[in-house]
Amino acid sequence: MPNLPDVVLWSIPAFVLLTVIEAVSYRLHPDEDAAGYEAKDAATSIAMGLGSIGFDLLWKIPVVAVFTAVYELTPLRVPFLWWTVLLMLLVQDFLYYWQHRSHHVVRILWACHVVHHSSRRFNLTTALRQPWTSATTWWFYLPMVALGVHPAAIPFCYGINLAYQFWVHTERIGRLPRPVEYVFNTPSHHRVHHASQGGYLDRNFGGILIVWDRMFGSWAGEEERPVYGLTKNISTYNPLRVATHEYAAIARDVRAARTWRERAGRVFGGPGWQPAPPPAEPAAGAPAAAPAPERAA
Repeated sequence: MPNLPDVVLWSIPAFVLLTVIEAVSYRLHPDEDAAGYEAKDAATSIAMGLGSIGFDLLWKIPVVAVFTAVYELTPLRVPFLWWTVLLMLLVQDFLYYWQHRSHHVVRILWACHVVHHSSRRFNLTTALRQPWTSATTWWFYLPMVALGVHPAAIPFCYGINLAYQFWVHTERIGRLPRPVEYVFNTPSHHRVHHASQGGYLDRNFGGILIVWDRMFGSWAGEEERPVYGLTKNISTYNPLRVATHEYAAIARDVRAARTWRERAGRVFGGPGWQPAPPPAEPAAGAPAAAPAPERAA
């Protein structure tokens, strides 16, 4: 197994250069319709990105232990060749789609991913706004290890996926040629993903490829101009609050819940999950409902 580089760390100079170019482009050619840059928001996104690098090292400790154990137990081995790397990237991108989709529809997972959607701006610094609690993301790639992929190849493929997604966080690039838009994740697709309008919510989860969304019914094209952020935005630039605000909201909801069913729903339901309202009591003086007929045996 070759010594694989940390793709994200090696990409940082390119991230910085492209961000400077984008920021300068807004200075030279302002766009009143674009969200553009705001200094405090950009600083928060950069702080979240730097923090995520450190915290990710911590969360990887148990992941590496489990992945290594599974790799030693499986008799399968996938050689690290150019064509197998392409297959690994394809499988990782497929699993990333389900990881990403799951982090939108399960609230305790959303508490991690909501960080990335918390900015009301959409520029290249938004790509850096990463969670500090990414422990839940890595387990989606355990099947690759069970099939014989070396554990070191997982962060390598994941890093390529993240590095690719950096450039799609921009409003400075419009729609690309139709074949590209049909197959790949593009700025147009990802603007939809970051929008907070009802028709755009929970759409376009693909990392490198958008074909997974087309296959599994989660694709939406960009039509009306996106409004970025959350359906209930947070008014803070404090990185610690940005990283933890949804966990705090879950804790408040669990404490206020009256049944174990409601507690489970508050944690594992969707981000907007609400308990069913109690049945309405009949108005005073209204006739009682007729008893339901007994079901035949």
